[in-house]
Amino acid sequence: MTRVKALSGRTFRSLRIRNYRLYFFGQLVSMTGTWMQSVAQAWLVLRLTGSGVALGVVTALQFLPILLFGVWGGVIADRVDKRRALVATQSAMGLTAAGLALVTGLGVVELWMVYVAALALGFANMIDSPTRQAFVTELVGPREVANAVGLNSAMFNAARVVGPAVAGALIVGIGIWPAFALNAVSFVGVIGGLLAMRPSELFRVPPVGRAKGQAREGLRYVWQSDTLRSTLLLVALVGTFALNFTITMPLMARYVFNGGAGTFGVMTSCMSLGSLVGALVVAARSWPTPRLLVGAAIAFGLCMLAAAAAPSLAVELAILPFFGAASITFMATANSTLQLNSSPEMRGRVMALYILVFLGSTPIGGPFVGWVAEQWGPRAAVALGGMACLVGALLASVSLLRSRRRALPTAVEGLAPVAESEPLEPAVA
Repeated sequence: MTRVKALSGRTFRSLRIRNYRLYFFGQLVSMTGTWMQSVAQAWLVLRLTGSGVALGVVTALQFLPILLFGVWGGVIADRVDKRRALVATQSAMGLTAAGLALVTGLGVVELWMVYVAALALGFANMIDSPTRQAFVTELVGPREVANAVGLNSAMFNAARVVGPAVAGALIVGIGIWPAFALNAVSFVGVIGGLLAMRPSELFRVPPVGRAKGQAREGLRYVWQSDTLRSTLLLVALVGTFALNFTITMPLMARYVFNGGAGTFGVMTSCMSLGSLVGALVVAARSWPTPRLLVGAAIAFGLCMLAAAAAPSLAVELAILPFFGAASITFMATANSTLQLNSSPEMRGRVMALYILVFLGSTPIGGPFVGWVAEQWGPRAAVALGGMACLVGALLASVSLLRSRRRALPTAVEGLAPVAESEPLEPAVA
């Protein structure tokens, strides 16, 4: 019992920080709504078109701004007050969800409207994502970054367990529009949490002043670091071909297992349940390691191949929790590796590049994966992702596992702007 209590205390230690608690529970509410919208949007596109390519185009539009302008989103994140910026971006996302709820509820929705909403959401995410990633360090201090990233992943996947299941029930019982409406309302939680924070308790880094060439400076900084460069290249390969769940999962549900929105929701929830467990395991670890990153990529690839070959829905549902655990272990480990190996004044730009290769690769991979699914079936699209994970892990292991790594405790000392007991004064935006 004492050992379990100690493990629990180690796993959830970031929640002792008031500002992080507000952020965590606000995001939990908002992310639940976001996953409801993700399921509803995918099912709406399939209902309007029945096309895997159209589904891939919607996904691509949602991430196209990150692909084109993501680096500059990181520059903005380094220049501004992150808390205030997040209030603005979260408000914009809530308005986008409200617009989709309105046109869907009135029965006037057309595919081009979904395209416009996806693109608008992408522009908001272009600034929101790197700002939110870099804000984690300001919430908890650099010594708790790995734990906070793991808990964020757990929160994200707890929402992914509940959101799709609720969305599936709503779609079957009422219609698609309530999922969009509830997502719009859910943004009140995260905005309220951000406004209720105590700025004096943040581990703030003064915003970087305006200067020419800051985007190029960020690129050079990443390329000169073996750890940052190898991690980002691995994430790029996995993100392009494997992290296309919003395309492959509904196609598997409908065309392989002959199910409907309820089947899609259950599949997503099973995957997310495994992701939740994997995220909590990552949160309990003190530091990310190259061995864990490469091992998670290998496990993810093997699980994707198993999911592609599953002979029945029951077998698929049994595989999906392991699929989810491996994927979130990979993503959380990559995230914390980048944060812990980045200097404070560069963290926004480094995390923007992470978001760029993690989400921005989707406009390239999304339509291609959708095309593969139409040509050779959804199983082939999932198997392609599994092979990409295995190839990426092999390539990354050459530089990540054989190179001499700097000791992380030393890196963390360099990251900390002040002692954890002495948070920085709030910077003026």
